[in-house]
Amino acid sequence: MKRIYFSLKKSITLMSFAVFMLISQSCSDLLKEEIVSGVGNDYINTPAGFNAAINSAYASLRGFYGTQMGLTVTEYGTDLYATGADGSYKGFHFYDSQLNSQVDWLKLIWDELYRGINTCNAVIERAPQAAGISDALKKQRVAEMKFLRGHHYFLLLQQWGAVDLRLTETLVPTKVTKRATEAQMYTAIISDLEGALPDLENKAKSSDYGRATKAAAEHLLARVYLAKATSSVKAADDYTKAATYAQNVISNYGFKLLPDFASVFTQGAGEINDEVIFAVQYTTDPATNLAPAPLNNGQPSGDGNTQGNNLHLFFGMQYDTQAGMTRDIFYGRPFKRLRPTKYALETVFALDNRVNDSRYKKSFRDTWLSNNPGTYNTAFDNSKAKVTYKAGDTAIYIPGYEMPLAERAKKPYQVLVPSAYNEALFPTLVKFMDPLRPDRTYAPGSRDFLAFRLADTYLMLAEALLFQGKTAEATAAVNVVRRRAAWPGKTTAMEITSAQMTFDFLMDERGRELAGEQIRWMDLKRWGKLVERVKLANPQAAGNVKDFHNLRPIPQSQIDRTDGGATAFPQNNGY
Repeated sequence: MKRIYFSLKKSITLMSFAVFMLISQSCSDLLKEEIVSGVGNDYINTPAGFNAAINSAYASLRGFYGTQMGLTVTEYGTDLYATGADGSYKGFHFYDSQLNSQVDWLKLIWDELYRGINTCNAVIERAPQAAGISDALKKQRVAEMKFLRGHHYFLLLQQWGAVDLRLTETLVPTKVTKRATEAQMYTAIISDLEGALPDLENKAKSSDYGRATKAAAEHLLARVYLAKATSSVKAADDYTKAATYAQNVISNYGFKLLPDFASVFTQGAGEINDEVIFAVQYTTDPATNLAPAPLNNGQPSGDGNTQGNNLHLFFGMQYDTQAGMTRDIFYGRPFKRLRPTKYALETVFALDNRVNDSRYKKSFRDTWLSNNPGTYNTAFDNSKAKVTYKAGDTAIYIPGYEMPLAERAKKPYQVLVPSAYNEALFPTLVKFMDPLRPDRTYAPGSRDFLAFRLADTYLMLAEALLFQGKTAEATAAVNVVRRRAAWPGKTTAMEITSAQMTFDFLMDERGRELAGEQIRWMDLKRWGKLVERVKLANPQAAGNVKDFHNLRPIPQSQIDRTDGGATAFPQNNGY
């Protein structure tokens, strides 16, 4: 299994560079009007070229998942995560003038999604001419490309609204672009995903792990129909369809929730588990862990856009300058980009729920053991003046509540209580930590990004059922997730009743289960709750956020390089 698991990972980069150069003529060429291909146009018609093009399309997922760019547009500016002490691009959290059409990360995400789309278009159109490949395999690979194209357009639709809808390969530079309608976008996305279903592998895990399967397409269709149900083109049966697809994923493929919530995020072989429906592939091999396109004019960004899944960098507090501690591989390289909000810690992960619910303890690090022994002055803990540590002693403890001063004074270590939390010191999310890095400064990460997992499917099922008025069935779906999250002996206490099954409860339940997993902003936007929740939980942006922030600004480069400019390709309102 492990040999198969790594085959797609490695080939994503090793086999795709030449074809990437050939078919990267989507948004980038469309805007710059230059030919970048140095590869013969018929290469994709060979077995090697056809396979390389497909792997190049998969590689485009790495431009969004497991990157600070993708994280910024999905977790900043929500009710669960706020800015830390370091980093830039904080306008995504503040909703101020820093969030504008000139932001380079918006252009980079936009361009990479369109490059991936054009790669998919190329494979879909050229598959009939590809030599040396069986018709059955062609059909499966075309279905995978339809899945990826539908996925990419759904991300574009969620972030920017209706955009340029290109369903054929862009072969030469063009400035002729226009914005589709929301109806056209949903029609194309659903057509791709539903059209792919008959030819995708009908199993939980592809025989070449990492490829899209029928289960992955059905999971995504559930998400698409939930979003469509609150859109301008909503239909009466959207929630019914969302529930059907979610139930199919749950019932038809053998997926199951792991018994222990923490084990879902076990690095290495543990990433291939019974709960993972679709994962974006990374690897420990630096030569094959490349992003699909260079960032910032060919140079790695100094703000965390390195190759590999580097989410391990962004959730860490500044432990490494505290008494008894120094930076190491296990505790990570703390960039201090995102910290949990007061609302996340006090309401979503409320203290009185933690006696039953293991997810606070298993999501956040609360203890650091000394790796730099000695005697030190204290910093954030005013209950004592000095601390002395041997190697392996507890150096920092976060109890998660306001431990009284007298109780803290009895502890031989520093205690970080909520009143002392700040932009540098806070509970650290551990879902993406990467102790397999070769040294303490190494930024690229190797863990896969778990894009779709079964707990999310259950919660989407609950949402679809709740909005159909099927509260008892929605409650049953949520309780499956909650029972798994229970501490031993607390399973019954974790179950909720139908009377407790409200939409507010469901929003917080998704926060408890999926915190940090690049989904929250799009959840809030789908629910029509973004402005409300930002005003509730984000005091830094409460006075700034407006309804128009439910969409991002169209990159100005797209407008400037379109014939007709803003008349042909209008900017989103408010920007």
